[in-house]
Amino acid sequence: MNIAVFGTGMVAQTIGPAFAAQGHTVVYGTRNPAETLARSEAGPFGAPPFAEWFKTQPDARLVPFAGAAEGAELIVNATSGQGSLPALESAGAQRLEGKILIDIANPLDFSNGFPPSLSVCNTDSLGEQIQRAFPGLKVVKTLNTLTAALMVNPAALPADHVIFMSGDNAEAKTRVASLLQEAFGWKAQNIINLGDITTARGTEMVLPLWVRLYASLQTPMFNFGIVRQSEAP
Repeated sequence: MNIAVFGTGMVAQTIGPAFAAQGHTVVYGTRNPAETLARSEAGPFGAPPFAEWFKTQPDARLVPFAGAAEGAELIVNATSGQGSLPALESAGAQRLEGKILIDIANPLDFSNGFPPSLSVCNTDSLGEQIQRAFPGLKVVKTLNTLTAALMVNPAALPADHVIFMSGDNAEAKTRVASLLQEAFGWKAQNIINLGDITTARGTEMVLPLWVRLYASLQTPMFNFGIVRQSEAP
């Protein structure tokens, strides 16, 4: 499958190679490839600059968002939350029409420092904003409630844990769920379908809790599990 990963940060650098390792063709989209490759600052948590990392991905391409979307069968939104709509607008609605978008982004607002707040919440979500702006796009919100390393390797934790899925298109959610099982090893019972795209409000609002848990636990390698009541015998 031809997969376009929008973004060049830690999530993109994790999920892109994981898809490539499963035989998918991955292209990375950015606003300006030359500027992206010219950046010399280190990534988060001491990661090398993007250009250094990109040298380790000889089969990958870095192109403008429009070029990445052009031949993609599936798109992954791994941009920063505030950059998501501009990135998709740059790609162009006609190049997005009818395609599935896995939306991993969260509307984190760092304008007042750390910990971040949310730029949209309660009565709206980034997932909904994307779906409204691009009605021909099949938005599936998922993987946005855990760290990147666990997105692609759920077995890194010793017990079952869950991810959530929101979206208006049932067929798109089914296809994404199958892809996550095949590519990353997620168990079907651990992918919880919350319902339509409005349910993305709930998963995006998990992020303030996630950030504070990270600070308390001093590691991002954790996730949420759901304990269900047993059926009566």
